[in-house]
Parts: sequence; C-alpha cells; structure tokens
Amino acid sequence: MPKKINLKVFKDFVQSSNFGGFLLFLCVVISLIVANTSLALPLQNLLDTKLGYENEAIHLNYSVSMWINDGLMAIFFLLVGLEIKREIVEGELSSPKKAILPILAAIGGAVIPALIYVSFNSGSETASGWGIPMATDIAFALAVISLLDKRVPTSLKIFLAALAIVDDLIAILVIAIFYSSGIELGYLGYAGIGMLVLILMNRFNVKNPYLYLIPGVFIWYFVHHSGIHATIAGVLVAMTLPTNDTEVESPLEKLEHALVKPVNFLIIPIFAFANTNITIHQEMIEGLTSPLGLGISLGLIFGKPIGIVATSLICSKLGIGQLPANSNLIHIIGLGLLAGIGFTMSIFISMLSFDNQVFIEEAKLSVLITSLIAGILGYVILNLSSRRKGKKTEI
Repeated sequence: MPKKINLKVFKDFVQSSNFGGFLLFLCVVISLIVANTSLALPLQNLLDTKLGYENEAIHLNYSVSMWINDGLMAIFFLLVGLEIKREIVEGELSSPKKAILPILAAIGGAVIPALIYVSFNSGSETASGWGIPMATDIAFALAVISLLDKRVPTSLKIFLAALAIVDDLIAILVIAIFYSSGIELGYLGYAGIGMLVLILMNRFNVKNPYLYLIPGVFIWYFVHHSGIHATIAGVLVAMTLPTNDTEVESPLEKLEHALVKPVNFLIIPIFAFANTNITIHQEMIEGLTSPLGLGISLGLIFGKPIGIVATSLICSKLGIGQLPANSNLIHIIGLGLLAGIGFTMSIFISMLSFDNQVFIEEAKLSVLITSLIAGILGYVILNLSSRRKGKKTEI
C-alpha cells in the first residue's frame, strides 16, 4: 500500500504568519520577472483598464491599479487602524510606561531617515520624497523576526510590533498632511457626517462589526473625493469600532481577526504584484546612486537603525523608558535594521511623492533592494545575538 503524503507541514506553514511574508516575496519576484519580459505591456494594459460606473452624480470609474492602491489598500489601512486602537486600549501602547519607548524610538526612526533623504535631495526635483524612507513594513519585519523563533526574546518581538504600529501611525499622518491634494471641504463635510454616524453607533453599543463598514464605504468615497488620500478612511473607520481590555472578544477584535488573512494573503500580495512590475533599465540602475536612490537607501539602512538605537539608548540612560526584557545592544541594532524594511508603505509613499514615472520606478527599485538588504542584515545580526546568550552587552 503506497504511503500517504504528509501534508501537515505544508498546512502548518500556510497557516503560520511566515506564509504571508513568503507569498509577498513570491509576488514581488513574479512581478519583476513579468515586467522584464514580453508580458510587461499586457500587464500594464490590464492595470490601466478602467472599471466602475460614472455619471453626473457618482464618479467611480477608475483603473485597476487605482482600485488596488486606493480601494484594496483602504482595507489594509483599516486593519492597521484596528491594530493601533487595540494596542492603545489594551496592548503595548495602553499606558505611558509601556508606550513611551516605542513611541520615541519610532519617532527617532522616522526623523533621522527623513533628514538623511533631505540632505541628499534638498532643493531638487526629488525633494518631495522625504517621506519614503520613514516607513517600516510591519508585515515583513515581523515575518523576519518570527523566523528566529526562540532565538530572540519575546519582549523584542513585542517591542518591534509596538514600534512598527507607531511607525505606521506616523506614516498615516504624513500621508494625510503632506501627500494629499487640495482639500474639497464639501466632500470632507459629508465624510464628517459619516464619522458622526459611526461614533453614534459606538455610543449606542452596536456590536456587529460589519455594520460599521456600511457607513465606512460612504466615508471612503467622500474622503477619496475630498483630496485627502482615500486610504485614510480605513483608519478613521477603525477608530470608531468598540473594543475593551477584557478577555471577551470585542467587535474590533472580531473584525481584526476576520481581516488578517485576507489582507496578508491577498491584498498585500496583489498590491506588491501590481506595484513592483518594474522594467529595469540602465538609467534606473544608475538611479540607485543618484541623490534619490542614496536618500532612500541610506535613510532606510542607516537612518532607521541609528534613529531607533540612539533614541532607545538615550531614553534608557535617562530613565524615560525601559528596554525590552533580556535584550542587549546587538538585539536593538538588529531590530533597527528590520525596521529598515520599508517595502509596502515606502512604495506606497513613492507613488504619492512624484508625478515623474522615472522617479517613481527608481524609488521603488531602491526600496526593494534596500529592504532586502536590511531584512537579511537584521536577521543575521539577531541570529548571531542568540549565540551570545549569557554574554549580555550592557547598554
């Protein structure tokens, strides 16, 4: 009798958090291959295809790529918003003592890369891209650190998650304030009415999380037409869902759990596939050493760890915050490098930063290469730190 194939290992991998990172990486590789073959033009034509409906009152006829970047990514931002609110109410950001170090480290890890970028690009055509190296890809960073399993302290993973969530909040504020077009107050007012409806639903203790999505769709439409980037609507809706700090699953947690797999296994891979179809040419390779490329690369791979490590050490020495339990200097350096994985959010901001398609493609390639280097270096350093167990470096 033939021996049955044991699929348990495969099933466990698919159900693990690592699978999302693997799928994301696979989509990037496939997209890059397609973009550099004869399939590049058909793919671009598909992404440029218009879908939707439009008349004098309703304007919802957009390209496939815009539906991905403004529509599907609003769901991604909804999940990010839910995670931020949960952490504020019951997680690592729920008290000043817990929150102060991740918040300050995230700020340091955002400001230093932006300053490095500005130092290379100030006064040039590419000066508007200063927000690109500020962001951390939370999914990729956590996927890499989870590969290390018990070789790094659990407290370090929690610290990275909290830091990345604050980092996402900073990126959201940067997008809303600096990368939105002219504001249409009328549409913004309609979005405000939608938010009022959601707040009243919260006050009247509406428990079904999916009911919040109905006004949420209208808020997305109005925010999209207001000039503020449509993805911000996802965060606004997330902040209105009820949650608690008890063991009872709240509406927020129900929706968060429902969104995790669709976002990680479908939405982010689709976004990656649609936005990393970069046809590589000589000018783009040369762009890696241009002020744009250097600003992004050095901002992510040096600015991120320098900002995070320096802020963490200063706060620790001054007694402002407490470093993760059982961690040492090497741990914090490795964590800082993982925070240099910009990917999803950095690519997203790249597309908002420039009108020149060449600049966008150069920025995407710089983000891809640097994120890969940062991820590998972060993994190697944290893996080496496990061999120094018992040899704690004082910080």
